[in-house]
Amino acid sequence: MSTTSSTTRRVTGPPHVRRRWTSPGTWVLVATLAGVAILMVFPLYWMGVSAFTPGGQSQSSEFYLWPSEPTLTNYTEVFATQPVWRWIGNSLFITIVTTVISVTVSLGAGYALAKFRFWGKGLLYTVFLLTIMIPIQVTLVPSFLVVARLGLVDSPWAVILPTAFDVVGIFIARQFMLAVPDAILEASRLDGAGEVRTFRSVVLPTCGPLVGVLVILSFMAKWNDFLWPLVVLQGNENFTVPVGLSTLTNNPAFASPWGAVMAVASLTVLPVLAVFLVFQRQFVQGIASTGIK
Repeated sequence: MSTTSSTTRRVTGPPHVRRRWTSPGTWVLVATLAGVAILMVFPLYWMGVSAFTPGGQSQSSEFYLWPSEPTLTNYTEVFATQPVWRWIGNSLFITIVTTVISVTVSLGAGYALAKFRFWGKGLLYTVFLLTIMIPIQVTLVPSFLVVARLGLVDSPWAVILPTAFDVVGIFIARQFMLAVPDAILEASRLDGAGEVRTFRSVVLPTCGPLVGVLVILSFMAKWNDFLWPLVVLQGNENFTVPVGLSTLTNNPAFASPWGAVMAVASLTVLPVLAVFLVFQRQFVQGIASTGIK
C-alpha cells in the first residue's frame, strides 16, 4: 500500500511591528513648529499674491488668499518702464565680486590669525572685533569722501571696494581654523611644502563648511545692502535692486506702486534662495563647527 504524503506549507506573516506611542508633547511641538513655519513662509506667499494682483493688494479692501483673476500686468508694466534687468545685473555683479573677495580675504586672514604667531596679533584681532561695534552711519561720510577722491562715485566699484572687508567673516574663519590640527600643518612643512601650498592643499580641503557659511552670509548681506549703494550710486541705470525698489514707491508712472514693487521683489528673492539651497548643508555644518549660537 502506498502512502501519499502531503507537504504542509507554513505561511508566515510579517513580523510583529511594535508601534511607537507618540506623546502629546511631541504633537504639540510639531504643531508649534508647523505654525511658526507657516508664519515665516506667509510673507513670501503674500508677496506672490500681490505680484499677480493688478495694483497689488492695496487696490482691494477685501482680504483674499488668491486673486480671482491672476494677471502678469504688474510684471509687464514695471519691466516696460524701468530698467529692472539692469538693476538685477548690477546687483549680481556687485554681489558676486564682493563675495569672492570677501571670502578670499576672510579665509587668508582667519588662517593667519589662527595659526601664525607674530607680534601684535592679539591687539590686531581686538581692533578687528571693535570695528564690528562701529555703526555704518559713523563711517558713511569718510568712506564717501575717499570714494569721491578716487573717482569711483556712481560705479559698481564704489560699492565693492569699501564693503569687501568683512570682519564677521574673518572672525568665523578664525574660529573654524583653530580646530585644524597643528600636527597636519607641521607634517606638510616637514615635507617641504611652503605656506601657500600648505594652505591650498591641506587647510582649504577641510574648509568646505566654512566656505558655505561665508558665501551665504556675504551673498545675503551684499545682495540686500541698501544704505551704501543709495549714497554712492546716482544714475537710475546703475542702481542695485534694493535701491531701484525704493524708487518705485514714489514713481508717478504707477497708480499704485505696490504691485510693481512686489513683482520685482518676487524675482529678487530667487538668487538668494538658490545660493542657500546650494550651500545649506555646508552652512549647517559650518555653524556647528565654529560654535556660533
